[in-house]
Amino acid sequence: MTKVSGFSKLSKAEKINWVCEHYLKDHQNAEQIIKQYLSDDVKLQKLHDEFAENTITNYFLPFGIAPNFLIDGELFCIPMVIEESSVVAAASKAAKFWLDKGGFTTEVLKTTKVGQVHFKYSGDFETLKQTFEDNKEVFWEETKAITKNMEKRGGGISDIILIDKTKDLDQYYQLHCTFETADAMGANFINSCLEQFGKTLEKITQPDLDVEVVLCILSNYVPDCIVRAAVECPIPELGETPEEAYSFAKRFKYAIDIANVEPYRAVTHNKGIMNGIDAVVLATGNDFRAIEAGVHAYAAKDGSYKSLTHASIKNDRFKFWIDVPIAVGTVGGLTSLHPLVKVALQMLGSPSAKGLMKIIAVAGLAQNFAAVNSLVTTGIKKGHMKMHLLNILNQFDASNEEKKQAVDYFKTHTATHSEVVEFINSIRQ
Repeated sequence: MTKVSGFSKLSKAEKINWVCEHYLKDHQNAEQIIKQYLSDDVKLQKLHDEFAENTITNYFLPFGIAPNFLIDGELFCIPMVIEESSVVAAASKAAKFWLDKGGFTTEVLKTTKVGQVHFKYSGDFETLKQTFEDNKEVFWEETKAITKNMEKRGGGISDIILIDKTKDLDQYYQLHCTFETADAMGANFINSCLEQFGKTLEKITQPDLDVEVVLCILSNYVPDCIVRAAVECPIPELGETPEEAYSFAKRFKYAIDIANVEPYRAVTHNKGIMNGIDAVVLATGNDFRAIEAGVHAYAAKDGSYKSLTHASIKNDRFKFWIDVPIAVGTVGGLTSLHPLVKVALQMLGSPSAKGLMKIIAVAGLAQNFAAVNSLVTTGIKKGHMKMHLLNILNQFDASNEEKKQAVDYFKTHTATHSEVVEFINSIRQ
């Protein structure tokens, strides 16, 4: 391993050569692979290079399509960027299942986002509180230059609250700030406001109060930025016979109930939901890491980690729904830079941020329905391994003829990894 200085100042070719020489055994083959993924379009490559630092190549992920999503009476074709087998197929299957049963309904319940100024203060709280209340309007006044354009789009600062957190941590106080960010995700806007709030706080408290601002940062926990997606139908529509339909409904609901009381199950259950959510978030150029963090915190908001989805059986009707926090944007960031993101948003009808929240929630609900449906009927492994079959075959450089034989064979056999390996070896002998 070799230490390097000034790596960021090297040209792309120099970066590639350095990495290959010092960290990759098969220098020539590694360099060929790295360069293979670079775009021949100089302008496009430059655009990708500037998304992040020290880039040496591009990393491709499949851009898939899940059609037949009926959402609030309108048909959608949903773009999904994901590498995991069966996710797009499962979402598509769920969309088709609910297409003739009224489709998906959605509702944005709240859109408030949060940021905080975290600070230390060693004096009397009532004195701090009075100073804050006397100068509260100053916080709005001194962020006018930042909020001007956001307010034109219907967003802005909603409220600023002083909170005493000294029971949790000595001398710890915060300004808990809420925002509306219209069609933008709003991270840069919120952080800019918070940094100004920190400066304003120091100004109004000096020199009389001993205030030390420590952090000014948005929160990715957005329990007041919630969207609901649901499906509902008469129970007999869930199966070919009434007996089959009622049995399925009861098993399905019980599986959801298990995920609401058993955290070990809930984590995997919600991971499946995020397969659908993350895939659409990625396709539309939003921050899946922020959404993941906020969603999992929300799943544990009641003190234990629970399912994000719920099911009910009432008056001979089956209902399945999700309430999930999703903070996304359709303007700014990659949404206006990445060419494929632009295509994805156009495919969705150029939605508002609220519209995109609804679509993303539906993708998560559809994914969960498909997964639980498999679990309580045929089992998850059968469908998943069949989708994974081509990946296994590609690991063995299977020819087109070998792939054809394998696909035909595993139509009636379980496609475990060991079974596929045994099959490949048998036909090659």
